[in-house]
Amino acid sequence: MLSSSPSLSLALFQHLPDAVFLIDPHSSDILDCNAAALHQVGMERSELLSHSVLSLQKDVLGMPQWASLAQAIRAAPQGLVFVGQHQHKSGAEVPVEVCTSAFEHEGREYFVSIARNISQRLALEQDLHDRDMQLHYALTQASDGLWDWCLETNEVFFSPQLKRMLGYGPHEMRPSLESWSENVHPDDREFVQRVLHEHLSGQRERYEVEYRLRNRNGHFIWVHDRGRVCERDAQGAPRRVVGMVHNITDRKKTEQALQELASHDALTGLPNRREGEQCLQRHLERCRQLGTTLGVCVFDVDHFKAINDQFGHAVGDEVLRQIARVLGAQVRPTDCLSRWGGEEFMVVCADTRLDDLLVLGGRLRAALAQVDWPTAAVLGPVTCSFGMAVFPHHGSTAQALFMAADSALYRAKAKGRDRVEAAVAAALSDPA
Repeated sequence: MLSSSPSLSLALFQHLPDAVFLIDPHSSDILDCNAAALHQVGMERSELLSHSVLSLQKDVLGMPQWASLAQAIRAAPQGLVFVGQHQHKSGAEVPVEVCTSAFEHEGREYFVSIARNISQRLALEQDLHDRDMQLHYALTQASDGLWDWCLETNEVFFSPQLKRMLGYGPHEMRPSLESWSENVHPDDREFVQRVLHEHLSGQRERYEVEYRLRNRNGHFIWVHDRGRVCERDAQGAPRRVVGMVHNITDRKKTEQALQELASHDALTGLPNRREGEQCLQRHLERCRQLGTTLGVCVFDVDHFKAINDQFGHAVGDEVLRQIARVLGAQVRPTDCLSRWGGEEFMVVCADTRLDDLLVLGGRLRAALAQVDWPTAAVLGPVTCSFGMAVFPHHGSTAQALFMAADSALYRAKAKGRDRVEAAVAAALSDPA
């Protein structure tokens, strides 16, 4: 048996097939490495030792994230595993699976990272995915992340893409519903849970919502989350739900910047969503002061996607413009008709009771039925579904009123579309 010696330990260190890095936990500077590490990034020893984790690892951005990772490393007795990208000297990115652990030597703390090049493994996985192009697209292209929720155990599978999007390693997020629900923005949480509940109870065809989700650094990103029940028990109760999450933060930032520049929608000429929200808040405050009622009507165009798909977006745009003109003529000058987004609109009516609001909904439906559409021969009738809610009966805040009207709208769609539905007060509660 060979006796241990410094020279043998050094030889073993240099001949390990995986890259090994010795790291300063506080600065993230690289203090030492083996030959495999130099080969992995294509650098000379003097070059590599001038780098830190922040300059070498593409997925670690800034000292706050490094400090968070350092705490996780110290708390992981078996080492923290993280999948990322190392920066090669040539500019290329090397996919690596890194296992980092903490230790002390002569009173000083160090991190040691073992980084395995997983290019070949990823290539093999790619080959397997290519055998089923639809699955491959769904998992790697159509969305940033995939989730699979088992309602019987409350366990949730989070895909590596989803974990990476939120800044976590492949083994960090607990496979539980709370790992998701506790990180939904407090202002969005009730609406998201409401939409999910309505899908599980059969009131919505699918779960689909945009909201803010907290990542590992504590920052909120905007996501488009959608899913559907894929398995039910013998009684028809949902057992399993799968869905996809797409990061839309950049799109939201652009939308918000554009909304700040204009108060009206360029296509229809109506007030845009931002102006509609402000109008709802202004009317609500005034009605609260005067002790009067306030009506909120939310409606959208039935089968609008089919119109775009069959006749093109130019026809779809003309349908939205015509709806804005026709229905705009049916509301009072004091009412606020706005385009909420896409094919969805909102009307805010001060001093309006539920009976009056239902009459308005019927009048709007009748006006649509009389429209002579330019492409009527092939387009056929264009209808809308309407959801109604009234302050204070269905909610005392702007968010509660909109949520109540929106839920009623989805009931109208579930019951066959082209109809008016009122909110159900007993099933609603204001956000905390």
